[in-house]
Amino acid sequence: MAEVVEEVIAQIQENLTVTGDGGASTNATAKVPSTPEGMALAYGTLVVMAMLPIFFGSMRSVKHHKEQSTAFEKTGEKPDTMSSKDAMMFPIMASCALFGLYMFFKIFSKDNINFLLTGYFFFLGVMALSHLLSPVISSLIPASIPKIPYHLSFVQGPPEGGDKKSKEKKYLIDYRFTTHDVVCFIVALVISVWYLLQKHWIANNLLGLAFAVNGVELLHLNNIATGCILLCGLFVYDIFWVFGTNVMVTVAKSFEAPIKLVFPQDLITNGLSASNFAVLGLGDIVIPGIFIALLLRFDNSLKRKSNTYFYATFTAYFVGLLATIFVMHVFKHAQPALLYLVPACLGTPLLLALLKGDIKTLLAYEDHPEKVQKEQKSTEKSAPQVKKETKKKEAKKAK
Repeated sequence: MAEVVEEVIAQIQENLTVTGDGGASTNATAKVPSTPEGMALAYGTLVVMAMLPIFFGSMRSVKHHKEQSTAFEKTGEKPDTMSSKDAMMFPIMASCALFGLYMFFKIFSKDNINFLLTGYFFFLGVMALSHLLSPVISSLIPASIPKIPYHLSFVQGPPEGGDKKSKEKKYLIDYRFTTHDVVCFIVALVISVWYLLQKHWIANNLLGLAFAVNGVELLHLNNIATGCILLCGLFVYDIFWVFGTNVMVTVAKSFEAPIKLVFPQDLITNGLSASNFAVLGLGDIVIPGIFIALLLRFDNSLKRKSNTYFYATFTAYFVGLLATIFVMHVFKHAQPALLYLVPACLGTPLLLALLKGDIKTLLAYEDHPEKVQKEQKSTEKSAPQVKKETKKKEAKKAK
């Protein structure tokens, strides 16, 4: 999606330095072109960094799905999932947001807009990193350090002089945390401040990985049809905005935020001060990732003790990413990654389901079936009615 940044970052507009494949420029002031070894290291690392959030985010999504199902059984609260209508509207909303940013960068100062965006992503980054690091840091903290629970609440009581019956309290803030969570917050805050002050590529990647893992874990497609609609819509979106206009190029060149993974192609020659980056947008990770995570939950629902659809599509994503890099290197032009990732991620599970005879089961699968939700609601509604009927019977007997 944001693969066009590969070309933008690798070039200096005023002197036409380096293209996305690391080719040299004839300008004397151009960057030193990266070596073949440097390019191989950069693209190989990007591929690994793209695969990790999908794998671990998918595993965490299974646990999150179980928590949602348990909460629904207890409270009857419908889990937040993306519907087919949401999937159809997503490319349109994304296009409006992209064009809106384009107009903002054309009208207002780029520095002022990036200042606001940096502050916004700073707070998001702290929360995303805290959530990502919580299980890791909790396992590393020695048992000798106590895990003390805290409860932060901000309650709105009934108005004075109001109806006496309305004694319900509204919890505006109801947050529970422990000392381990405080340690996670401090670590996340240090990394975010590092990015805020220096915009270092390592800090950028740490925040980007946190956003990607959280996105794959928490953003749930309810069924395969919704995933197909979303991926096909963004397939058209990516091709149009990359090849059809200069809007994405302009936004990518102006936008400064940890919404991409970067790795220097000249790391071998220039070390940590390298500046010729290969780039992969988070959209090219999260969008296919939430579909692959859905397939893992589908595998679990089959109870076959194997994750065939997950691993097959995960491998297809890897092949699609390699195809993107190969075409970009051959044609020396940035490529919309979803052009290759969407056919790979959609075609693989559908073809596999046809071969295994699971196509009906695959298309019928839902994370949270509507029938179950309706039955839950009907039982919740019938419970008070049963109580009323029993009270009436008891009253008649008393008479």
